[in-house]
Amino acid sequence: MKLHWVSLGCVKNQVDSEWMKARCRDAGWRLVDTPREADTIVVNTCGFIEAAVSESIDTILDLARWKTEGTCRALVVIGCLVERYRQTLQELLPEVDLFVGTAGFDRIVPLIEMAEDLHGCYLPTIERIDAGSPAPERRLPPSRAVYIKIAEGCNRHCTYCIIPRLRGRQKSRALEAIVSEARQLIDAGAQEVILVAQETTAYGCDLEEDLRLADLLAALAALSDGVWVRFLYGHPETIDERLIETVREIPHVLPYFDIPIQHGSDRILRRMGRGYGNKDIVRLIDSIRERIPEAVVRTTVITGFPGERRADFQSLLDLVRQLRFEHLGVFVYSDAEDLPSHRLSDPVSKRTAQTRKDRLMALQMDISRQWLTSFMHRQLPVLVEQRIEDGLYGARAWFQAPEVDGMVLVAAQELPIGSRIPVRITGSLDYDLLGETVS
Repeated sequence: MKLHWVSLGCVKNQVDSEWMKARCRDAGWRLVDTPREADTIVVNTCGFIEAAVSESIDTILDLARWKTEGTCRALVVIGCLVERYRQTLQELLPEVDLFVGTAGFDRIVPLIEMAEDLHGCYLPTIERIDAGSPAPERRLPPSRAVYIKIAEGCNRHCTYCIIPRLRGRQKSRALEAIVSEARQLIDAGAQEVILVAQETTAYGCDLEEDLRLADLLAALAALSDGVWVRFLYGHPETIDERLIETVREIPHVLPYFDIPIQHGSDRILRRMGRGYGNKDIVRLIDSIRERIPEAVVRTTVITGFPGERRADFQSLLDLVRQLRFEHLGVFVYSDAEDLPSHRLSDPVSKRTAQTRKDRLMALQMDISRQWLTSFMHRQLPVLVEQRIEDGLYGARAWFQAPEVDGMVLVAAQELPIGSRIPVRITGSLDYDLLGETVS
């Protein structure tokens, strides 16, 4: 049986898909690259913001045509979109044979095998994967950078976020299970291990053992001296001194801190339900940089949140100017009727929110340009990820996370994808560096 799989949304969704695809391969399914030749098509959806919902529905409708134009006998839609809009989807998308909510890793094979006979059925969310369940054997991507999900769900109640309702409360995986998965991937040739969760720095808060992210990082670092270890999606309240010290002390745990602060105004942070204020952010970033001078900090913020006034935006602008984050992502607030923030007063127009985003990104571009010039003529190890064109490759230095940050563009005739090589920095752009190989 031939299976075509499409995964939309965040990297956590991609990890879910890798797990489920591995289980399908183990059960004898053959994964194919195009929907035209598939017997079954699975779409793992995202339903986080309006744009993601639209992309998911458009993708489903586009793939549905292969039920008449190809060999597809079953179209299966899974994931966050289903969990959020289950009843609406059954009416909106009669082309779909089976809808499955979030989770269901261990039962994905029997579910898709029965999909052809279900004709639009919705199966409620089923038992979440056991925290100690062994990971299936995954295949390395060409870049040899792999994501490992260390927890599911979230215990927070940010007013703009639907994730706790879709994914449930925090459930950390057993440390031994994570280490075992990492060992298998490193033995297969992984060059970088990237830890992800809804709140990675809350890892272990729900476990009976007294374990935290610092313990997990130390255990992973013991597996190999050469593999980069990175964690994404930290929360300001769960980044403590012990975690900072662990990052400082272990050389190949990268001093890269991804900390979405979301805003710089105390009033807006309260409306968001974030649990901290402007001064807390400053203290945390100052503490990280004092202990680890070479640390790189990435953050994300939201413009146009309900009630955001000029003074609130100015507080955010001033904070970005003060802290000079090495990497910054800016999102325009996305509203939906099922969000607590939808009930807040004083909505901000999309035009105003976009203008504020543009101002932030203009400021960040200046910050990025100045920061990147500091790497001129330096020699850095980079991980080669892709061939862009003849004589040009895309690579990443340790201070660049995949997909969200800039790259090092390396001039070379032939470089092995997935290799780590030394390069000399020869120039810089707005967000990227230019480099050449070192003979």
